[in-house]
Amino acid sequence: MHELSVAQSLFAVISAQAREHKAKPVSAKISCGILNAINDELLREAMSAISSETDCEGVKLEIVHKPLRGVCRRCGKEFEVDLKTGRCPGCGDGDFELQPDAPLILEEIEFEEK
Repeated sequence: MHELSVAQSLFAVISAQAREHKAKPVSAKISCGILNAINDELLREAMSAISSETDCEGVKLEIVHKPLRGVCRRCGKEFEVDLKTGRCPGCGDGDFELQPDAPLILEEIEFEEK
């Protein structure tokens, strides 16, 4: 289960930040590309299980999936790839280069004072 290892990593970082700030984490925002094999529900369940009975218990995860980007080889336009059409919205050509998928990033943690 890929989500379990991601949850373990998130838990480690969030816990460390909570200790450093002497505060209780209440939410965390992560982002990842749409090709990233993260199942939101499984990640939340894994995080809930790992954080049970810790200072991180109840942390709400906000997961943002960033769109896939492409660059048209014909007109040079950079755009969000529509996987249904597979065409440049500028010139309509289907010859484009996919950009790397967005990595999984912990963008922010919200704390409340203990």
